[in-house]
Order: sequence, then C-alpha cells, then structure tokens
Amino acid sequence: MKTLNLILLLAFLFGACNPSTDTQTPATDSTEQLQTPDWAYNQTIYEVNIRQFSQEGSFEAVREALPRLKSMGVGIIWLMPIHPIGEVNRKGSLGSYYSVKDYFEVNPEFGTKDDFKSLVRAVHDHEMYLILDWVANHTAWDNPIASTHPEYFETNEEGNFIPPRGTDWDDVIQLDYSNPEVRDYMISALRYWVEEFDIDGYRADVADLVPTEFWDRARAELDSIKPVFMLAEAETPEHHYKAFDMSYSWRMHHLFNSIAQGEEPVSKIDEYLQEDRQRFPSNAFRMQFTSNHDENSWNGTVFERLGDAVKTFAVLSATMEGMPLLYNGQEAAMNKRLEFFEKDPIDWGDIDYNEFYTQLFNLKQSNQALLNGDRGGQMQRLSTSADEAVYAFIRQKNEDKVLVILNLSPEQVSVRISDADLAGTYTHLFTGTEVTYTSGVELILEPWEYNVYHH
Repeated sequence: MKTLNLILLLAFLFGACNPSTDTQTPATDSTEQLQTPDWAYNQTIYEVNIRQFSQEGSFEAVREALPRLKSMGVGIIWLMPIHPIGEVNRKGSLGSYYSVKDYFEVNPEFGTKDDFKSLVRAVHDHEMYLILDWVANHTAWDNPIASTHPEYFETNEEGNFIPPRGTDWDDVIQLDYSNPEVRDYMISALRYWVEEFDIDGYRADVADLVPTEFWDRARAELDSIKPVFMLAEAETPEHHYKAFDMSYSWRMHHLFNSIAQGEEPVSKIDEYLQEDRQRFPSNAFRMQFTSNHDENSWNGTVFERLGDAVKTFAVLSATMEGMPLLYNGQEAAMNKRLEFFEKDPIDWGDIDYNEFYTQLFNLKQSNQALLNGDRGGQMQRLSTSADEAVYAFIRQKNEDKVLVILNLSPEQVSVRISDADLAGTYTHLFTGTEVTYTSGVELILEPWEYNVYHH
C-alpha cells in the first residue's frame, strides 16, 4: 500500500533519527526488557500474499505448500492481512488487504476460522511459526466501530472521518490513539488471535504512525499469553527497546537497488552497517530483503530493479547481519508485478530458484555464524585489491565460519584477497567443492558472481 506520499512521510520519520543528525546510542537498560523467543534466532521469514499465492487464494492452499517451504528452510510464515476487506470506497474490485472491515473475523475469500486454525496447527506441526500482518493505524470506512464508536476516529473541522494524513489511502480512515479506549480495543483484538488461534506474533503495518507506547504495552500483554515475535514496518531504534524484535532494513534494501544500477558505491554497505550498529540495540533483528509486497507491486520486480544481480543480492541478504525475507514467488523467479487490488495469481512454473534458496536458508538455520541479532558473528570485511567492486566478508561464531565473496559489478574482475582471517578449509555452498585458502588468494570473478563458503 505504498505511495509516493507515504514514502516521503516515512523518509521524514527516518530522517529524524538519522545518525548524521542524531548520534545518541540506545540505552542498554532499555534493551534488557525485551526477550526475543529463542526459536527466532536462526530463522528466515516468508511473506504470503494469500490472494495471489494460488488460484484458490485460500488458507488451505497455503497449508498444502508448507512441506515445500519447510524443506526450503523457511522458519516464519508471515501472512498478509486475513481480515474481511471494506467495501465502502474500495479500491479495485477486491480492495486492499489493509482496509480492515472487522479485526475479529477472517476474509471469507480465504476460508473460515476453522480453516485458519488448521493452517496454524499445520505450521506448528512442521516446527514453523506464523505471524499475522496487523493494521493498527486505520480501518475500513465500514468497519462496525465507525458506527458504534465514532469517537475512536480522528475527524476534520467539519467532524468527518479522514484518511491517514499525507497519503492517498482514501479507502481507510484514521484511528485516534489519543483516546485510551482505542488502545484498549486494539489490544483486545491483538490478544484474540494469540489466545484463540495460537499465532506466534505480528507484523505491524506502518508501525511509525502508531505511538511507540502503544506497541510497548501491546508486546507486554501478548507476552503474558505466550512469547511472541514482532516485526515493525519501520526503521526506528526505540521500537526495539520494549516492543519489536525485528524492523525493516529499508536503507539497505534501497542501497541494493542503487548499487545494482550503478548509482552508489559498494562502500556504502559498510557505512550503513556501522550506522545501524551505532543506532540500534545489539539484540535488534534487521530484516534484509530484495522484495516484498509493496516493492513488487509498486516499485518493480527484482528483475526490474536488480537486473542480472538478483541472485547476488539474494546471497548478500541471506548471509549478512539480519534475517532474510522471501516474498512468495521469488523462488519461482517471478518477473511480474502482482496486482494489488485484483486477482493475479503467481505462475509457479518450475520454481526455478527453489534449490538456490533452499541451500541459502538451510545454511542460515544450521550455521551459528549466521544467527540473528547478537548471537551471530559480526561481519568482518576482507581486504581486496578491488574493493570498489568486490565485497568479501567472513562471519564466525564458535567453530562455524562463513566466507562470502561477491562481485557487485557488471564487469569481470581480477582480484587478490589478502587477509589473515581468510585462512581456512571451506565447502562451497553451491558446488560442494572443498577449498583451502591461506592468507591470500587470486580470483577472477565474472559479472555479479557470488560465492559462499562454509565450515
């Protein structure tokens, strides 16, 4: 549901805490109050657009895909909103998932509540976890509380409901979080899906537009039921103190696009990583991604934005600090923008990239160096003779070590890597070849070539 206006709004919000103007580091005593579930530290996350996931567009179709996703190394299933969609001022024929008509019901297009319970049970049976996309900032015009509790909403000078300010989201109306009853109502809805359906947490839509204090309270209440995992669609350090385990690494995502298009230097990766380490608590998870539902529908497919570097940046997002996200269809090398307000199912074809992601994600789950948050190994960039094009790094934790060598350029590169930390015997992730490196090695890397070694 991204628009240019929203991007500008979020850019303002992010800019307010940009390290170039705000050098304050997060207080350590704040981070101690947030306990991320142990099961989350070696996971990858997979976003499901239920409407487009299959021809049926149903909970059952997602359930049938779970064995494949489990085998691919997916640990967390993120479902886009499952609630009934508003009809008043609806966009397109089917409307936006983010126009919620009832927080306590499921969209009948997807199935019944019993079908959803079956899906959650099946996810857990596969030793996976499920989080729901949650729209706390606004509701559909015809959500019942607009009639029963009009005081829950912001209004203009004429007393009329309004869409969220600075957006073109005229299919939804803005809730008023200065009203304590709104907070109580929304937390009761959040509790409902954990208590009654045993879900494992939430992805919070436009989390920055809702007061952090609300999210802090919501997390505490949900954790009183069971340990949950929370993802913020935001890039705000204070979210991690008490409320959210993970946030979007938006800047890194946009940097991937810029490097692929020759607009930014490779050195920006180090700059952004260092700034993140200064701004965010050490236990914060940062979500790394090359696509998601907004990027795919509004800004282009991975092939439009990354060109021949699609797999290269997928490798980087899966091996760098943070948790990798896969948007449904990426494993099928999907090269189309999915319609947002209409039926437009994914063409699964031969699932061309399934093995590629399987190798990456299973390494993520099994290698301690790639653990999320402060449990994994910090990236150590290696010195090369072509640092303007080649990005090489290691991550190490206990006896586990991962070496990644990427050519982030469209040209063939002859490179020498000279670094004592390079030394070791490794297995190439994609070929199975065993290699032994000392403190130096000379390589010829093809355009956008990627190499992952591990032991």
